[in-house]
Amino acid sequence: MQRNTRNQEGQRISGKNKYGRKNYNYGRGGRGRGRGRFRGGRGGQRSRVNWNDYAENLGALKKVDNPAGGPLYESKRDKITEEQLLADEKWKDKINRPEPDLRPKTEDVTCTKGNDFEDFGLKRTLLMGIFEANYEKPSPIQEESLPRILLGKNILARAKNGTGKTGAFAIPCLQMVDDKSTKTQVIALAPTRELALQTSGVFIKLAQHMPIIIMSSTGGTSLKEDIIRLTSPQGVHIIVATPGRLWDLVQQGIADLSYIKFSILDEADKLLSGDFVNIVEEILRACSPARQLLLYSATFPERVQDFCATWMPIHDRINLMTDLTLKGVTQYYAYVDEKQKVLCLHTLFKRLEINQAIMFCNSANRVELLAQKITRLGFSCYYIHSGMAQQHRNKVFHDFRSGHCKNLVCTDLFTRGIDIASVNVVINFDFPRSSETYLHRIGRSGRFGHLGLAINFITNRNRESLYKIEHELNTEIKPIPTEIDTNLYSHRLE
Repeated sequence: MQRNTRNQEGQRISGKNKYGRKNYNYGRGGRGRGRGRFRGGRGGQRSRVNWNDYAENLGALKKVDNPAGGPLYESKRDKITEEQLLADEKWKDKINRPEPDLRPKTEDVTCTKGNDFEDFGLKRTLLMGIFEANYEKPSPIQEESLPRILLGKNILARAKNGTGKTGAFAIPCLQMVDDKSTKTQVIALAPTRELALQTSGVFIKLAQHMPIIIMSSTGGTSLKEDIIRLTSPQGVHIIVATPGRLWDLVQQGIADLSYIKFSILDEADKLLSGDFVNIVEEILRACSPARQLLLYSATFPERVQDFCATWMPIHDRINLMTDLTLKGVTQYYAYVDEKQKVLCLHTLFKRLEINQAIMFCNSANRVELLAQKITRLGFSCYYIHSGMAQQHRNKVFHDFRSGHCKNLVCTDLFTRGIDIASVNVVINFDFPRSSETYLHRIGRSGRFGHLGLAINFITNRNRESLYKIEHELNTEIKPIPTEIDTNLYSHRLE
C-alpha cells in the first residue's frame, strides 16, 4: 500500500483537478468512489462555500469565533431573565424540550436516589438550559456531586466514562457564578483540544439562558482572538482551556485567575501525568487560595493521590466504580494475523448494524493508511490525529459528530472524554498497550448508559496484553461469535 504524501499542514494530497491544481482532502480517508463523491460522502470533499454555511452552527467548535460572545448567544441572553422566570408560575411552558431519549439504559446511569434537578435549588435560567440540553434526571455522579460542590467542598470523583461527569461539575459551577461581576471565576482544564472544545460546548448549552460569558482557549488557534475576548469590557466568566494555552495567557498578564472560585481538572489522571503536571500546578498557584478544586476521571493512579495530599488534603471522595468497564458495552476479540485485519474489518462492516463506528490505531501513520484502505473498500471514512492542523481537526471532529460520515479512524487523541452519542461500535484495529487506554477507548461507545459494542483485533503479539487487561480490569473479553445479537449494541428504538 503506497503511503500518502503530506504537506506541512498535515493535509493529505489526493491528486490534481482538471486545472492542474492540487486537491486537498482534510483527513477524510481519500476521495472515495461512487455516489456522494462530491457531497462529503464516501470520503469526499466539502466545498468551502458549504463549510462557511454550516460553520455558523458549530458552537464551541467554530474555527475562530467562540460563540460565547457571538450574536446568537447575546440574543438568547436578552430574551429572558431570572427575575422574569421567578415571577412566572408557568415558566416551564417556555422550555423547548427535545424529544425524550427512549433507548434502554443500564444501571450505570439509572441507579439513582430519585432526585430531580429542581431539588438542588438551581436558578430557573439554568434549569431551562438543563432541560433543553435533554438532561432528564441527575445521573448518579451528578446526584453525588451537585450538593457537595454547592456546599463548597473539594471533590475527587471517579465515575465511568459516559455517565455525565461534565454535567456533574458544570451545573453547580454555573449556579455559583456571579454574573454581575466581569471577573473570571471558573477555569476548566482538559488534556486535549477536542475535549476542551466539547466541554465548553456543554457549558454554553447549559448556560444558554444565563448572562454568563464562556470561552474556550486551546493551542493551534488564534491567540489574538483570546486576548480580545479576555480584555473586553464584559469580561469572561468561565475559561475552558488546555493547560499550555491558559498558562501562556496567565504569564502574559491577560488571564487574571485571582478571583477564581472553581478550578476543574477534567480527565485529572492525564492532566497530572508528566506531560502536564508542572503547568497545572503553576496555574493553581496563580488562582485564589480560596478556590474549590474539582478532579474528575474514570481512572485514578497513584500520582493523583500524591497531588491531592499536596493541593487539597481535605476533600470529599466520590467513587462510583465497583467494577471498571461499562455495563452496556459488550466486548469481543477476534484472533487474526496482521495481514487479515483489513479483511476482517470489511466483514464486520458488512455484517454489523453500525450507526457510527470509531477505529483506533496506535500511530498516526497507521491511521492514515487504514483510512485509505477503508475508502478503497467503498465505505465513507474520516481520520483524525494530532499531526493534523487544528482547523482540520476541528472540521473532522464537527463533521463526524454531525453524522456526515459513518466511520472515523483515529489515534488515542480521541480516547479522552469525547462524547458522541450515536457511536455504537468501537474497534481496536491495533490493540492498546495498557488497561487504562483500553478503558477509555471502549468508553467511546455505550455513552450515558446506552448499549455499545467493542471488538478487539488480537495478533500473536497482543495475547499477553489481552490477558493482562482482562486481569487488571476484572473483566472477560470473549471470542467473537459467528453472529452478534443486534440487541446488544443497536441504537434503534423498539
